[in-house]
Amino acid sequence: MSIFLIAVIDGKKARFLTLEPSALPEYQSSPNLTEHEVLLNSAKELSGQELWASTKTGRNRGVAGQAHSYDDHRDNHMLEFERRFAHTVSNKIINLTQVKRVQQLLLIAESQILGLMRESLASVLPKNIHVNELAKNLCHLKPHELHEYLAHKQLLPASKRISG
Repeated sequence: MSIFLIAVIDGKKARFLTLEPSALPEYQSSPNLTEHEVLLNSAKELSGQELWASTKTGRNRGVAGQAHSYDDHRDNHMLEFERRFAHTVSNKIINLTQVKRVQQLLLIAESQILGLMRESLASVLPKNIHVNELAKNLCHLKPHELHEYLAHKQLLPASKRISG
């Protein structure tokens, strides 16, 4: 069986799982997803007051007391925070592919984050690793629920249940 690394990413966190055979396959279902680590996006954890000098966007008072609006480019800053998070996640993926001798990578993320991950991994991911992508937010699923979902989509081999 080839070694799978599954990276499940949303805006707030990234989870890293591998598909592992059971220690006793004749007595336990196998293979199973094993979660190894969770990375948190620190920018998403901060409140507006911790990120910005003013929590209200695009408003200012003029000399005569009249309000006028402007673009303070917060969307650009948030995109940069997401790019940095994608870079951190990419570094963790590269590390795990080397440590676990991964042959297949499955990236699961919302479409914008998936694009950032694709961009971040393009130049650093070894060419011998086969990559599949799924544009969906599945970060909330437990490992066994995620495995069932991905097996149903034929992205991972199904777990063989032991009947007794």
